[in-house]
Order: sequence, then structure tokens, then C-alpha cells
Amino acid sequence: MDPMVVVDIGRQALIITLLLSGPMLLVGLALGVIIGIFQAATQIHEATLTFIPKFLGISLVLLLLMPWMLIKLVEYTSNLFSMIGRIGLG
Repeated sequence: MDPMVVVDIGRQALIITLLLSGPMLLVGLALGVIIGIFQAATQIHEATLTFIPKFLGISLVLLLLMPWMLIKLVEYTSNLFSMIGRIGLG
């Protein structure tokens, strides 16, 4: 197997990982900043105040983007299997 093929497969895996996890991470980051500003302004430092909104926000994004995420993951997997079929094992 050519080393460039292995590098390309790894690159594609990293890109799909970032593409699928990015929206949820960005929502968690945005909510964390907003909640942090709120906590600094009101001096309320409760652990559940940060956890519950982040959990709900990330869950909502996951539910909304799940069909798109599944399509992307199935496309990547089918491309990977077809690439393995073209390359062969030896």
C-alpha cells in the first residue's frame, strides 16, 4: 500500500471528525462564554448553571444535525470501502 494513500485516508478521517464534531463544540463554546459572562456579572457560581444549558444546547444541535451527520458518515464509509476495494490487500 502506498504511503500517500494511508496519509490521504488519515486526512479524510480527521476532516470528517472535525466536520461532525465542530457544530456541537462551537455551540458548547458559545454557551460556555455566555454563561461565564452571566456568572461573572451576577457573581452566581453554581455548577448546574453551566452544565444544564450546555447539555441542552449540544443535545438540540445533535438532534437537528443528526440526519446530515449520518449522511456524511455513510458517504465517508462507502468511499473508504470503495478505496480499499480498489487498492486491494496486497
